[in-house]
Amino acid sequence: MTTNEQPVGDLHNPVMLRRSLDLLAPALALPGATVIDCTLGMGGHSEALLHTFPSARLIGLDRDTEALRLAGERLAPYGDRATLVHAVYDELPQVLERLEVPRVQGVLFDLGVSSLQLDEAGRGFAYAQDAPLDMRMDQTTGISAAEVLNTYAPGELVRILRAYGEEKQAKRIVEAVVKAREKEPFSNSARLVELIRDALPQAAKRTGGNPAKRTFQALRIEVNGELAVLERALPAAVDALAVGGRIAVLSYHSLEDRLVKQVFAAGSHNTAPPGLPVVPEQYQPRLKLLTRGAELPSEEEIAENRRAAPARLRAAKRIREATG
Repeated sequence: MTTNEQPVGDLHNPVMLRRSLDLLAPALALPGATVIDCTLGMGGHSEALLHTFPSARLIGLDRDTEALRLAGERLAPYGDRATLVHAVYDELPQVLERLEVPRVQGVLFDLGVSSLQLDEAGRGFAYAQDAPLDMRMDQTTGISAAEVLNTYAPGELVRILRAYGEEKQAKRIVEAVVKAREKEPFSNSARLVELIRDALPQAAKRTGGNPAKRTFQALRIEVNGELAVLERALPAAVDALAVGGRIAVLSYHSLEDRLVKQVFAAGSHNTAPPGLPVVPEQYQPRLKLLTRGAELPSEEEIAENRRAAPARLRAAKRIREATG
């Protein structure tokens, strides 16, 4: 299918937009198709989906109330074709049940932190500008990054930085954090960035960009429970797909991408015990992979939008109902 030209907006460019649309197109071109944008953000992908597939209905989820407000304004021209819901994406089954939508034809995830959250100084997501250490995607609930830094036991902080930030210097950073918080609790990002710079050996500061980025990533994942939520959401999204339906997932770091890869791989292999001469229907694969490994953004896209650089795109198609 040839997709229509996307209307030019003054909001942020969605990452790998054209490729995502092309991967979802065969399912969403069907009359009466429903697509779920599990990570609505500022509505860039959703606007493109509604524009490109004029008969499709969209359900957009986001935990961030400010994102929902802005996306609602952006998608207002599409009227009741767009239903926006304040929810975390692992609540997908409950949302579909409430909306009385048994099956959908498309699911899109654009994971990680949104442009809105990075650019709004008061949220504390960005290490490049001083702000309160909040990092909650939904500011109506949960604990902030400052509370994590100020109250977690040292061993737990080390685990978080290693597991979620893949930070090799986790112990050194946490020792400095514990010493500093005894004198004065953490409240702002600039103090944490400075502490990390001072704590790291010179060799560790020479590569990999800003030395604070891994710690900030780890805190953000912990505050929002991102990996645990994704672990629940991906199988639920696959279950929500009708046969022939398609799912596309954009990840931005290896931990997310690994989870996506595992769920897609499990769905695309038969689960029969070894040695069966014929594989019964209930053991046949439920998914067909649509991408060979993870697809990367083009050099041109990265040049235009630096936030696209770490993106990894995987997609799959539902090929049979669950049985047995």
